[in-house]
Amino acid sequence: MNLDRILVVDDEPQIQRFLMPALKAAGYEVLSADTGAKALKAIAVSAPDVIILDLGLPDMDGKEIIKEVRAWSQAPIIVLSARDRESEKIAALDLGADDYVEKPFGVGELIARIRAALRHKAHDAGESLHVEVDGLKVDTLRRIVTRNGEPVRLTPTEYDLLAILVRHAGRVVTHRQLLGSVWGPAHVEDTQYLRVFIGQLRGKIEADPANPRVIQTEPSIGYRFVGGDL
Repeated sequence: MNLDRILVVDDEPQIQRFLMPALKAAGYEVLSADTGAKALKAIAVSAPDVIILDLGLPDMDGKEIIKEVRAWSQAPIIVLSARDRESEKIAALDLGADDYVEKPFGVGELIARIRAALRHKAHDAGESLHVEVDGLKVDTLRRIVTRNGEPVRLTPTEYDLLAILVRHAGRVVTHRQLLGSVWGPAHVEDTQYLRVFIGQLRGKIEADPANPRVIQTEPSIGYRFVGGDL
């Protein structure tokens, strides 16, 4: 049986000692690196399925690794960092990180994020074009959206927003990424405009739009489409 390979990039020995056995117990093959240079070599040589990346490495900022890796690889990257400033999260996500988990963290949450990243990777490979969660069904191949078996009528813009979030299910999609993808680069700062459309979309697909379960807000950063088992 082929195990999904996880690369843990962190220079804190206690994090490595904690994560390595926990991830192995969860059924993953685990590699480690404690510098940016070692991480880049491991990514190129071993082609991990998911990269867990600390931003504060001794030889380079983790954001540099994200930028370099994204030039030639789409392997999911989950940032695991003590940096809690919104600007750091947004920069890492805009550079191409798939998710961001703050230290201290629960290993259960991290493994859930890994599963979500692997699902997204499988989706990109064409293994899944259909999502079901909380009574909502989205078929991105046929552009069909239903709720509790009834068709949901979305405007083209609402559908485009939903489709982007579904394609990145389980991941945070930043305001700039959504605005740039749907409205173009001239509108990447129009966050209030985006908020209005997300509100309209929630009104059509959420069981309780005032307490959304499907499209969750990451305050000041963006939105996340929550899959059924995340």
